[in-house]
Amino acid sequence: MVACDSAGRIVDLNSRCLRLFGYERDELIGETIEKLIPARFRNSHQDYRADFLTAPNSRAMQTGRDIWGLKKDGSEIPVEVSLSTVELDGRTLALASIRDRSERLLTAQQLQDQAEFERIIAGVSATLINLPPDRVDGEITNGLKILTEALGGDRASIGFVDAGSGDILITHNWTRAEFPEFPRKTLDRTLPWLAQHIKMGETVIAPDDFPPEASAERGHMESTGLKSSLVVPLRAGGKVVGAMSCSCFRERQRWDAAKISRFQAMADAFANALMRKQADEKLQSAYAEIRQLKEQVDQENTYLRQEIQLEFSHKIVVGKSAAMRSVLKKAEQVASTDSTILVLGETGTGKELIARTIHELSGRNKRAMVKTNCAALPGTLIESELFGREKGAYTGALAREIGRFELADQSTIFLDEIGELPPEVQSKLLRVLQEGEFERLGSSKTIKVNVRVIAATSRDLPAMIKEGKFRPDLFYRLNVFPIVVPPLRERIEDLPALVWHILEEIGTRMGRKIDSVHARTMQKLQSYAWPGNVRELRNVIERNLILSTGPIFRAEIPEQENALDSTVRGLDEVETEYLCSVLQAKGWRIRGKGGAAEVIGLKPTTIEARMKKLGIHRPA
Repeated sequence: MVACDSAGRIVDLNSRCLRLFGYERDELIGETIEKLIPARFRNSHQDYRADFLTAPNSRAMQTGRDIWGLKKDGSEIPVEVSLSTVELDGRTLALASIRDRSERLLTAQQLQDQAEFERIIAGVSATLINLPPDRVDGEITNGLKILTEALGGDRASIGFVDAGSGDILITHNWTRAEFPEFPRKTLDRTLPWLAQHIKMGETVIAPDDFPPEASAERGHMESTGLKSSLVVPLRAGGKVVGAMSCSCFRERQRWDAAKISRFQAMADAFANALMRKQADEKLQSAYAEIRQLKEQVDQENTYLRQEIQLEFSHKIVVGKSAAMRSVLKKAEQVASTDSTILVLGETGTGKELIARTIHELSGRNKRAMVKTNCAALPGTLIESELFGREKGAYTGALAREIGRFELADQSTIFLDEIGELPPEVQSKLLRVLQEGEFERLGSSKTIKVNVRVIAATSRDLPAMIKEGKFRPDLFYRLNVFPIVVPPLRERIEDLPALVWHILEEIGTRMGRKIDSVHARTMQKLQSYAWPGNVRELRNVIERNLILSTGPIFRAEIPEQENALDSTVRGLDEVETEYLCSVLQAKGWRIRGKGGAAEVIGLKPTTIEARMKKLGIHRPA
C-alpha cells in the first residue's frame, strides 16, 4: 500500500511495499510516486494521475495492460495496481494497492524458458558428441556464447585445475564486446576464496554467497561493474576438475534452482567433451612417443646392420709385445670408469680396436658402441651426424633424424679423427662433454644424454692448437686419459702373429686354407716400415691371397711402398706418398671393385677427405 498527495508525493507506505521495492522508509517518504515507475512509463502515469485526481473513484489501473514497477537495484517487476481515495487530516489522498504478479507469470515463463533451454542444451550437446579433438575448443566457446545469451548474461568462462600447480587456469571465455573479459590469471591469486570453494565442489552465487572474508571477490565485482554471477563445478571421474561461470554486468540476475540445474547440465556436457579431448591428446602423445621410440630403435638397428657389414681387421687385440701389453693394461685400468679417453696413434694402428676393447670391458657393454669418423663427412654435415636434426633444419632435411650422441645414450661413442672436427662443432662437443646436453639442428629443445666419449686422432693436436685449428679447452677436456697406440714398426715382433690372424680370417671368408708362410715373404713383411700400419698389412695380405694359389702364402711388396726412411719423415708425407702410389696403381679410380678404397680399406668419402686435406689432385 502507498498513499500519495495531490502532487504525487509519497506520504505513507507499509513494510510489504518497502520489501517489494527494496527501499528503507526514509528513502521514499516525500519522493514522487514516479520513483517506483520505470522511466518509459512516467509521462503516461502523470497524465493518468491527473485524470484520477479529477474523478477519484476506486478502480483498477491500466486494465488489460502490462504494468511494471522499478526496484531500487534497477530491476523491474510486473505488478497490478488498484487505486482508491482516503481522507486523512482533511486531505484527500490517492491510495495505491500494488500486487506483485511475478509469481503468476513465473510458472508460464518458467515452462517456456525451460523448453527453450532444453532445446539449447540438446543442440549444443549433440554438436559436442564425437567431435574431432581439434574442433572441441571452438565449439565450447560457441556453446558458451549461446548459453550466455539464453540466460541473459554477458560473460561465460571455463577454468581447469592445473595438474602440476593445482591452480585454476582460465581456458575458455566468451564475453559481449562492451564488457571486460575474465583475467587470464590463476584464479587462486586473483580470487582466492572463490578458487577454494570451487575446488570443494560448491556452487557459488555472487555476491549473495560471499562472506566478509571474500574481499578480493567483492573488490573484483566493484572494479568491473559486475552485478551477479553463477559459478558451478566441473566434475569428471568423481573429481572436481574445474568450474564454469556466467556473469551479468547489465542487471542483477535471479539464479533460481531451475536456472542453476540447467547451467550445471550444460557444464557437465562441456566437461565431458573437454575430458574426451584431453584423453585423446594423451593418447596421441603416447602414440608420438611410441613412434619416436620405434624410430630410435629402427635407427639403432640400421646402425648395427651397417656395423655388422663392416669388416674389421681384428676381432681381438693381437700382439704380446711390451708396447701392446702396456696399451692393454691402460685400457683395462680405465674401462670401469666413465672418464673421457683420447687414443693417439698413426693411421691404421688399431685405435678403434682399443676403443672397442675399453667399451667391452666397461659397464656400458650391454649397448652397442656408436662410432663416427669425423673426417668422413663434410663440415656442413658432421654437426647433423653428431647431434641430429629436425625436419626442415636445412635444405634437403626431409625428415627428423636423431644424432649419434642421442643414439649412444647410456653407451659409448667413438669419435675417430677428432682433429678433423670443424671449429664450430668443437664448441658444441665441449658443451656435451661438460654438461651432457645439446640441441638438434633446427630445434631449441635441450636433450640430455649420458655418454662415455672415446676420441681418437692421428693428428698433432698441440700443434693444431698453436695454429688456431683446435680449441685448447676441448683438448684438455678430451685428454683426461691419453692412450698412445704404437705403430706396427715399433712392435715388429707382433707381426708374425698378426699375419697368421689375418690369413685365418680372410682365408676363411675366401674358402682358402693356408698351411704356411714362405720364409722369404715373412722376411719381407718384417723388413717393411708399414706406414699404413696394421690396416696396410691386412690389405697387402688380402691382395696377395687373391693373386696366389696353393697352401703356402707368398707375397710381393711393391718397391715404391718399401720406404724404410719413412720412420724419419712426417706422417703426412708418408701418407701422401702411400695414397699417391695406390691411386696411381689403380689409375686414380677410388670407388668400385678393385678401386683404391677397397685396396686401402677405407670408405671412398674418407679417402676423398684425406686427399683434400693433403692436397692430392688427380693429374690432368
